[in-house]
Parts: sequence; structure tokens; C-alpha cells
Amino acid sequence: MEQRKRKSSTTVASIETEYVRSLRKKEIWRNKQKKRLRRKLFIYAVIAFVVLGGLTNMYIQQQQTLKEKEQQKVETLAKLEEVKEEQELLKKQLVKLDDDDYIAKLARKEYFLSDKNEIIFTVPKNKKKKDEKDDGKE
Repeated sequence: MEQRKRKSSTTVASIETEYVRSLRKKEIWRNKQKKRLRRKLFIYAVIAFVVLGGLTNMYIQQQQTLKEKEQQKVETLAKLEEVKEEQELLKKQLVKLDDDDYIAKLARKEYFLSDKNEIIFTVPKNKKKKDEKDDGKE
């Protein structure tokens, strides 16, 4: 029975009336609208994908920049601590330089100046270091 229906449906001719033509035009118009809608949705999806990708890329770059800045901050803070320690040492030395006894001691040590009836003996520093190195090798 199904075979008979199929044969008869393929051999049946459609009637060309104004109504049938208008239905075909509507169907063609709907198909075109569907194609346009699909194209628009595809374009919007591509645009959304590009924008989302750009935002993600920008976010990743900002995170990397932030990490670099934090690392620089840590390094800078470490340098600041070193400079503060050096500054404290220099302030202490400045206070010491106000003392005449310290200046006299420093002058005797660095410039080999002496008081009355004082003899200065110098011991070469390089020779001591070489002797210590030689003893360690044996």
C-alpha cells in the first residue's frame, strides 16, 4: 500500500493557482530569512568570540605585568633595606667622626701617624693570606 501511495504522489501534478504561488513565495522568503538569521548569528558569534579572546588576552597580559611589578617591588624593597642599613652605618660613623679620639686612632691606622715616642710597625697583609693558603694545601 505504501508503494502505491508513493507512486501516486510522485505522479500527481500540483495545481498552479495564486494561493499555491503565494505559499511558495512565503516559503522562499522564510528560507531566505532563515539564511540571513543564520548568517547574522554566525557573524555575531564570531564577533563575540574575537572580543572574548581579546579580553582574555588582555587579562593574561595584565596578570603577567602585575607579577613583574610585584617582583620589582620586592627587589626594590630589599634594596631599600640595604640602603637604610648603610645609611645607619654612615650616621654612626658620622657620630664617631665628631670624637677626637676616634679621629686620632683612624689617622694612626690608615695614615701611619704617630704620637710622641711611638713607633709604628706594619705587617704585610698579603703575606699572611698567602701563608694561610699554603698551609691549607699541604
